[in-house]
Amino acid sequence: MFQKKMDTTTIIAILIIGFAAGILSGMVGVGGGIIIVPALIFFLGFTQHEAQGTSLGLLLLPVGILAVINYYKAGAIDLKIVGLMAVTFVVGGYLGSKWSLLLPQETVKKVFAIFLFYTAFKMIGWEKALITWIKGLSH
Repeated sequence: MFQKKMDTTTIIAILIIGFAAGILSGMVGVGGGIIIVPALIFFLGFTQHEAQGTSLGLLLLPVGILAVINYYKAGAIDLKIVGLMAVTFVVGGYLGSKWSLLLPQETVKKVFAIFLFYTAFKMIGWEKALITWIKGLSH
């Protein structure tokens, strides 16, 4: 089973990721695959499998139990990280849902769309191509 080094910076990052995922989950109904997986990969250097396993561990019951068992058996879940993120995810989910209900539906749709676009853009690696293209335009 993989175990991530749990220094203060990592713990803070895990808590922030859980909180942000909770807020966005409460605001626009998304969580694991869209927020947690990319954040663990980009900010904490998790592999895709480790990030997916951790995300599923966080969202374990009731729908993901069989997938969690498979990732756990493969050593791709750190239960300490799952526990820390679960606590902040709950708080973030509560606050995010409160904030979302205060905003117009069109604003929430735009937040969701921008987040999805940014995540896809980053995961495909297009930001490097865009930077190169922009630099080419400036010459």
